[in-house]
Amino acid sequence: MVGTGRRLQELDSRTLERRVAADPLLILPVGALEAHGPHLPLGSDLLQAEATSLALAEKLDALVAPGLPYGCCPVTRLFPGTVSHSVFVLEEMVRDLLGSFRRMGFRRVLVLSGHGDTSHMTALREGSRRAIEENGGLSVAVLCDYEFVYELRGKLSPETDGHGGLLETSRVLALAPDLVGPTRPSSRNTIPRSRVGPLDPRSWPESVQGDTGPSSADLGARIQQHVLDRLAETVERALPRAGA
Repeated sequence: MVGTGRRLQELDSRTLERRVAADPLLILPVGALEAHGPHLPLGSDLLQAEATSLALAEKLDALVAPGLPYGCCPVTRLFPGTVSHSVFVLEEMVRDLLGSFRRMGFRRVLVLSGHGDTSHMTALREGSRRAIEENGGLSVAVLCDYEFVYELRGKLSPETDGHGGLLETSRVLALAPDLVGPTRPSSRNTIPRSRVGPLDPRSWPESVQGDTGPSSADLGARIQQHVLDRLAETVERALPRAGA
């Protein structure tokens, strides 16, 4: 049946008009095209953000916009396959999109990123802030799902686990097992936090932080459930429906 789905692109304009009248939450997934080692797909960040957005939409009776596939990836930009926007470009894109969503009638938007680079998240938040200032009645929350994944470091993984590591590999195994290769790398990022400039390959031989050997789909399912539970409670507080 037309118009019963969660994906914005699958609705006709009149169905959208009717559904917007109920003040639904709109979720904008954001990812990055970025190297994640020799075992995970380049689109891992968007894959996770979109899957999480659709599952969250079921819990919160929300709609999901088409995802943004590119982000700011300054640390991994020299690895094969990475595309990195400038902060300015991503900020302007988010600002424009949120303005369009408000003109459609949406009042509540969650920008959900599967990529957590500091400059990337800054661009999302600054673009959102400007859109709120320019569009009356707009409320926006900007979250990275890895804020919640990394709550599990020291519990389900070593404290040092990170990009493309045990937690992320397990999560992608749970969400898209056919896209995960057989290699299980172990690598450590030793780039000084203060470093500016081109990446020295010796400081990060693979775009992976951690040992992926123990990864599993079962572990990934546990991680994903934690993320969904924490997201739902966070979003319901940050973006309540009118009159709630």
